[in-house]
Amino acid sequence: MNQKVKDYLVLFGVAGAIIALDQWTKWLVRENIEFGAQWLPEWLMWLSPYARIVHWHNSGAAFGMFQNGNLVFTILAILVIIAIIYYFPQVEPEDWTLKVAMGLQLAGAAGNLIDRLLKGKVTDFISVGSFPVFNVADSSITIGVIVLLLGVWWKERQDAKRKAAGNQSSIGSDQSSGGGEQSSRVEG
Repeated sequence: MNQKVKDYLVLFGVAGAIIALDQWTKWLVRENIEFGAQWLPEWLMWLSPYARIVHWHNSGAAFGMFQNGNLVFTILAILVIIAIIYYFPQVEPEDWTLKVAMGLQLAGAAGNLIDRLLKGKVTDFISVGSFPVFNVADSSITIGVIVLLLGVWWKERQDAKRKAAGNQSSIGSDQSSGGGEQSSRVEG
């Protein structure tokens, strides 16, 4: 099996698992909690002021931003999905953080796109404090961005270390060769 097929299997495997979790949790909320109502198991009621499950809809972007932009975000999600599928096999094999980030982004975009196409709006249900209500797909997008940023930071850090090590070795070789010339001039 060639590398491109393996890459796509990993991408669609990871994204598929997250999409399945996202759709299953949204279905559970739609089936078991009336719209606008909230729920917490009795033993977790102490969390109620801070976190709860709420049945809510969103016609905008992640975390309830830009409401009533369903068509725009449907088109944007399709474009993001196409771009990820196209560019994924071009990512360097050792750049696993970018691959993970792209898989998470694909899952989040597809999870919310499914809702937009089938329901006309996205089902949100995770409510934490005064933060906007969100879902598994939104979380996947956010975690994907965090993984991407951490990966970029890590790669830049590694590149800086390699560059510093390269500069140190070239300085050391310059000094050893320069020192020989200097001593021959002194003697001569």
